[in-house]
Amino acid sequence: MADPKSVFRSLIADAVNEIIKEKAIEAEAVSPEKIVVQDSPDPAMGDLGSPMFVFAKVLRLAPPAIAQEVAAKIGKKGSSIGTVLAVGPYLNIKLDKAGASGDILSKIEAQGTEYGTLNNDGKAHLAGNKVMIEFSSPNTNKPLHLGHMRNDALGESVSRILKKAGAEVFKVDLINNRGIHICKSMLAYKLFHEAKGDTPEKLGIKGDHFVGQCYVEFDQYLKGAKDGSTPAHPEAQEQAEEMLRQWEAGDPEVRKLWQTMNDWTFNGVKETYDRTGVSFDKFYFESETYLKGKDEIKKGVEKGVFFVAEDGSTRVDVTEAVGKGKDGEDHEKVLLRKDGTSVYITQDIGTAISRHADWAFNELVYVVASEQIFHFKVLFYILKKLGFDWAKKLYHLSYGLVNLPNGRMKSREGTVVDADDLLDSLHADALTAIKERGREADVGDADAVAEKIALGALHYYLLQVSPVKDMIFNPEESLSFNGNTGPYLQYMGARIASILRKAEEEGVKPAPAKDAAELLKAPGEWDLIKRLGEYPDTIAKSAENKDPFVMTSYLYDIAKLFSKFYQQCPIMGSEDNALKAARLTLAKATLQVLKEAMGLVLVPYLDRM
Repeated sequence: MADPKSVFRSLIADAVNEIIKEKAIEAEAVSPEKIVVQDSPDPAMGDLGSPMFVFAKVLRLAPPAIAQEVAAKIGKKGSSIGTVLAVGPYLNIKLDKAGASGDILSKIEAQGTEYGTLNNDGKAHLAGNKVMIEFSSPNTNKPLHLGHMRNDALGESVSRILKKAGAEVFKVDLINNRGIHICKSMLAYKLFHEAKGDTPEKLGIKGDHFVGQCYVEFDQYLKGAKDGSTPAHPEAQEQAEEMLRQWEAGDPEVRKLWQTMNDWTFNGVKETYDRTGVSFDKFYFESETYLKGKDEIKKGVEKGVFFVAEDGSTRVDVTEAVGKGKDGEDHEKVLLRKDGTSVYITQDIGTAISRHADWAFNELVYVVASEQIFHFKVLFYILKKLGFDWAKKLYHLSYGLVNLPNGRMKSREGTVVDADDLLDSLHADALTAIKERGREADVGDADAVAEKIALGALHYYLLQVSPVKDMIFNPEESLSFNGNTGPYLQYMGARIASILRKAEEEGVKPAPAKDAAELLKAPGEWDLIKRLGEYPDTIAKSAENKDPFVMTSYLYDIAKLFSKFYQQCPIMGSEDNALKAARLTLAKATLQVLKEAMGLVLVPYLDRM
């Protein structure tokens, strides 16, 4: 059986659709997914409730009357999960707690790690969906920083959630390895390091950090010192632009240095990916994709989708997608300059088409900051105008800025927070906390545990805020073992694991799910079981919205509810052996869901802390 909320939605939908049919009302059938079901504020009035206001216009009845009619319809057939009541404009249900608990715990027990994937019909929520997701997209002139960490956490988490929901997922990364910014790092290397034969290995620096240092050195060389101690070199900008022209012309010496420095950065970035648990199925490189799209633009001109302007540039009218321009005139987007060279969106058009040829997705998700909302509106509109059916399923997962408490980061000024440095700092603080608590012997490999705590702290803090919001990352708060944090979830998982180990040592086994449900009647037990039953719906909602915040909120609820249950309902301290075994069953089910859900938001599970 599905969780109680899902069953209640279906009962209401069936009853309302029956009323619509009987009254011969011309209206679309009501879908269970659209019905709001909430926990009742007063258990005496029922466990769950649903407002009937939404049906008033269609049924042309007052909400209290609708509640009475729907209750009567359901009552005649009998509810499999409890007793339905009309309470004013609400339809409530008093659940058969033993039956509902048995169904939920049995499902968790039987489905194991598949629990959460399947819908009410026993099928995966997103079965048959092929979703390509692009995220990270670093530049090869600097290491990953805190902003990338939010992007990576979102992309990897959404990928895992979609996969858990049954979709086939293909993760891609566009490496931005060409352009003027790359040449700036290259020029700085030639100015300050080439003669000395400096390499990351020689200097003992990670490759991406070394190249990032060169990028900062270029900016300092270009602008000079603020106090006038070193002069500015405005000619450096032209030198970098000339280097780019040489690169595009295929100059062997420039290309050789470019490849060397790109390899340094890319290999360093991949080390950070490995450390953070982020992975990709394919890497695309801008150096290989930046010319793509030109042929498609030319085809679009022939079809009349695009036009050649008076100045010789190729353009498209995107007013329909983004509205009028500032001057009130139609909004036009340049696709090819008058000299025939491509612009950034030309590349994106070609890359999207190439990707579909590589892996025939039916949805493509771009994880890119909110600063690019306009760009993606235009891109999606153009691909639709070109006639690609899959363009209807393009999605921009937009997210806000992430900064530290002391302000915004600027990579060219060297004020960014490198991802590696941030993780090293979190790791060191976690290790200190373990030592201060005297837990080194208990946790086993303290260094490995500190690394997992650091990753859990970082990822959970980045994901427990809705993606659309700007956020401040507070390292100290992220490492707290109390409250809505990754370490708190890890602690709760380790606590449950400890309880189960102790039970095993004492020879106490969890009871079968159905037997356990008959004994689990306390409010704290029921609240936890009911929330565990909502895991499949949570997976579906998180996948539909492409929002890990749904999952982090759920995880925090589970952790709090288990803590409440544990305080109110002794497990190993219970004198009733049958009740002890039943509560162990609930603890085991909680740990299974907690552990699975933590993995979806990149929080490593720890069985000892």
